[in-house]
Amino acid sequence: MRESSLPNLGVGLIGTGFMGRAHALAFHNARTTFELPFNLKLAALADADAARAEHCAQSWGFDHSHADWQQLISDPSVQLVAITTPNHLHFPMAMAALDAGKAVYCEKPLAVSLEQARQMHRAAQSAGVVTRVGYNYQHNPMIGLARQMIEDGELGHIISFQGEFSEDFMGDPQSPWSWRCEQAHAGGALADLGSHLLAMARYLLGDIEAVCADSQTVHGQRPTTRGGQEQRPIAIDDHTYALLRFANGARGTFASSWLKHGYKNHLSFEITGTQGTLAFDQERLNELRIYRPGAPGRDGFQRLLAGPTQPGYAAFCPAPGHQLGYNELKTLEVHALIQALCGQGNEGPDFAEALEIERLATAIRIAASEMRWVTVSDI
Repeated sequence: MRESSLPNLGVGLIGTGFMGRAHALAFHNARTTFELPFNLKLAALADADAARAEHCAQSWGFDHSHADWQQLISDPSVQLVAITTPNHLHFPMAMAALDAGKAVYCEKPLAVSLEQARQMHRAAQSAGVVTRVGYNYQHNPMIGLARQMIEDGELGHIISFQGEFSEDFMGDPQSPWSWRCEQAHAGGALADLGSHLLAMARYLLGDIEAVCADSQTVHGQRPTTRGGQEQRPIAIDDHTYALLRFANGARGTFASSWLKHGYKNHLSFEITGTQGTLAFDQERLNELRIYRPGAPGRDGFQRLLAGPTQPGYAAFCPAPGHQLGYNELKTLEVHALIQALCGQGNEGPDFAEALEIERLATAIRIAASEMRWVTVSDI
């Protein structure tokens, strides 16, 4: 009875890879976890492989499937378009959805170039619809706690940020070429991993005014297929490092690598103020560590453990220490999106914020290429 009295919100999902499945799970979980202002309908799913589109639509609970993403966007049962395709397809899909007046939930990075990101932002402004970009890690309740502690002055005046996002899935030089290895597809460690870290730094500490950077391509070629002999040249960054100057006066470091053996999801930071230090690692996503100066011999880092006192956590579990995971963060991201669609919140990066992240990433690329400091506002 309750569902029939609510307005429908039809979701159209484009893409059936890992991230497509994560979105489907998040929409399902949001319906069962939260009291939503809409009757959330999984209306349509699109994939270029018609058989896979039909199979995933049935398996994931979507009403019907399309083999053409443009048909999904024009589908009258779809009001929200979720884009989980390779990066180079974000621009045409989002622009078409915005032109149709539909809300857009796009995976990161927003686009493959700064000019595309600018056009997407302008189109979103003209359409007047809600947009969100999938920087889901900042929806972690512990990241919300970290931001609140910083804003409340618990660390004093912030003086430094040390951030790193490293994984090892490209550490083997025999790992095959993929679209992530092409600059035209926004490939490379900076775009693929580092954009998450840039989003996190801005979320916690605000604008970054200037950058100086260096990057390197360690493996100049990779096999076309796993185990194959044919090689393809690689020109994107395997790792990138930068110095950061924040608008609040803090200084910082940035590191992004997909070659760092032993790390699987090492999105981490240490933020130091005049009264303490805060540390986080996504591989231990239910914990924060905080250091506050104390009596000699009795000071040290304290572990703060996630629990129902942090907003969002209690929706999944009433007890501390029972741990949230990646899919819960994605569900919290979807919930924030739905709240925004009904005018009840403004959490999460929209196309305007994603444009600033792309501007910052572009500044880092220029700084690395030209071996100089770059003022971000000049980009």
